[in-house]
Amino acid sequence: MARRPRIAIVGRFTEQATAIRSLGVVSSRRLLESVWAAGGEPVTFLPVENPNWAERLVGIDGVLIPGGGDVNPKWYGEEPNTEELYGVDDLQDENDFSIAKHAFDNALPVLAICRGFQLVNVLKGGSLVQDMDQHHRNHMHTITIDKDAEGLGLSKPVLESSCFHHQAIKELGSGLEVLARAEEGHVEAFKIEAKAWSYGVQWHPEDNYKENPQQLELFTKFVSVAAKN
Repeated sequence: MARRPRIAIVGRFTEQATAIRSLGVVSSRRLLESVWAAGGEPVTFLPVENPNWAERLVGIDGVLIPGGGDVNPKWYGEEPNTEELYGVDDLQDENDFSIAKHAFDNALPVLAICRGFQLVNVLKGGSLVQDMDQHHRNHMHTITIDKDAEGLGLSKPVLESSCFHHQAIKELGSGLEVLARAEEGHVEAFKIEAKAWSYGVQWHPEDNYKENPQQLELFTKFVSVAAKN
């Protein structure tokens, strides 16, 4: 039996976790289960100073950049302009930026979700709306993939998607091809110019993958590409 492709996920710092007594590093259970259901082996990595991804990612087949708190606006040349910012942590940002850049430069497949999607846009020189006029927290909506649905692994270009975000892309970064937009106009999916399969989505496909097979198709495509790495 072939081994499961190993998918790296940088853990998220948390001040609250019922299973431990104090500070923690976590990954979303639903996200890990999505990767597992798609045939992958999710592996959570501790964010550290000077992470040395070239050494730590030996044996890793793909990188998933997950949701989480907000990216520090300083990375896109702005000062905070809203009290809605939350979870800002420079060490978290630095680890996400560096693992994404390493993956893009070294032909590791990448799937970026929500915060990860926004972070890749910033990495590529883009900026963010720090607080949307209408938040998409606990928001379900229909998304139409205008092109390259096949690249995302989707059998149909229209899918019901679950969102939880209050920020959106303002200025699009370089090397990003828009594949879908929300009704309000903000970007919901893009293809990333890189040496391997690399895509980002603003929604959370892990939220309803059990009820909506199309969401699992996205993870299945990612894991299947990683298996060939």
